[in-house]
Amino acid sequence: MRRLFIIRKDLHLTAGKLAAMVGHCCEAYWTNLLKRCSVANPVEVLEQSGEYRFKVDINQSIWHEYVCGIFTKTICECPNKNQLMKAVDIAKSLNLVELQDYGFINDRCLTELTPENPDGTTTVGIWFKPLPDDIAHTISKKFKLYRD
Repeated sequence: MRRLFIIRKDLHLTAGKLAAMVGHCCEAYWTNLLKRCSVANPVEVLEQSGEYRFKVDINQSIWHEYVCGIFTKTICECPNKNQLMKAVDIAKSLNLVELQDYGFINDRCLTELTPENPDGTTTVGIWFKPLPDDIAHTISKKFKLYRD
């Protein structure tokens, strides 16, 4: 089981920006999971501690093989946004669902990048939830490992 990230090479990200973007990708899956579960399940406010409590549903294989296993990650590169969309086509052909199984990472263009999307962002890459190796390889085999 592994997390797969596909990042655009044509943006010429610095090492720091690349690390930040992959970090954002990592957090996107888990924060979206928490948000979906908090909407689906009643949230209990623990007044004394200032915390929230709610039920979170996590696939058994993700729990055992990823959360309680090793955090294997693969970072691939794609030449441009058009090629990035080919990863989306592959994901859809595998019945993966956007914002549940994968999602786009869009930069708000506050530092290195200039906006290319109508909302003032630039699409940097795609994150995937922890996937079985065979599914991750089906997607990643069309792309090279990210290199400087």
